[in-house]
Amino acid sequence: MAVMAWFKKERKPRTSQRERLEIPPDAWEKCDGCGHIDLREKFEKALNVCPECGRHRRITAEEYIDILTDPGTWRELYGELRSVDPLAFEHYGERLATARKKAGPADAVFTGTAKIDGLPYNLGVMNFAFMGGSMGSVVGEKIARLARRSHEKKLPLVIVSSSGGARMQEGVLSLMQMAKTSAAIAQLHRDAIPYISILTDPTTGGVSASFAMQGDVILAEPGAVVGFAGQRVIKQTIGQDLPEGFQTSEFLVAHGQIDDVVPRGSLRDTTARLLRHMQGQRPLVEHAELS
Repeated sequence: MAVMAWFKKERKPRTSQRERLEIPPDAWEKCDGCGHIDLREKFEKALNVCPECGRHRRITAEEYIDILTDPGTWRELYGELRSVDPLAFEHYGERLATARKKAGPADAVFTGTAKIDGLPYNLGVMNFAFMGGSMGSVVGEKIARLARRSHEKKLPLVIVSSSGGARMQEGVLSLMQMAKTSAAIAQLHRDAIPYISILTDPTTGGVSASFAMQGDVILAEPGAVVGFAGQRVIKQTIGQDLPEGFQTSEFLVAHGQIDDVVPRGSLRDTTARLLRHMQGQRPLVEHAELS
């Protein structure tokens, strides 16, 4: 027995050399399109585009500003404008207060001036987090002012749209913004000042029926829903089934209603290249070669 005990190997518990790394549950994100699950950090580095299916998740207005401007060049304009309740619409004042706490005081659009690859231009970015990007009097006024500034300064204009349409709580005052913004955009067309419209998900209602679809060049992100009325309303009105992919950016470009579908990762370069071309300037690559 003593000999057998001598040959018997005593097993000692091994201590792991690696510490177990636990990732908190809120660090993961799931794609709504294909169900792919990955770290939130990876989604953010990819500009919130799914690496598996390419689905473009919604991002904030501030993130679009970061994408489309040179660092340190963004300067907000007309930020002091605030929505009021001219029609004493039920609970509208409360909703405005809630929206400001959630999405900031800039209302449903940020307007300002910036540079992209060194080119000065005016930029408007709709803020879907503020009451679904709905267009009330303040949104229309800020966009009209920005367009008039582009006309006065002879600067190109770029507007990124994301909206559910006109703001019902302001009634006809909201609908009047369609005419006001369209008139301001018409001045740019008349004097050949470039205007690029970028459509994101969703761009619908009065916004799509006015300045969003009036660009010299109209771009859209992949899979963005773009249209006036909802599919259910259209189907009930015409009494027919709608074609597959109806009201998506791919459907619109195939039928000639917009100019191109541009992935988010290429949005900055495409916008800068178009602005240079529309102003008769050499491409940035040629500038580098000549220098």
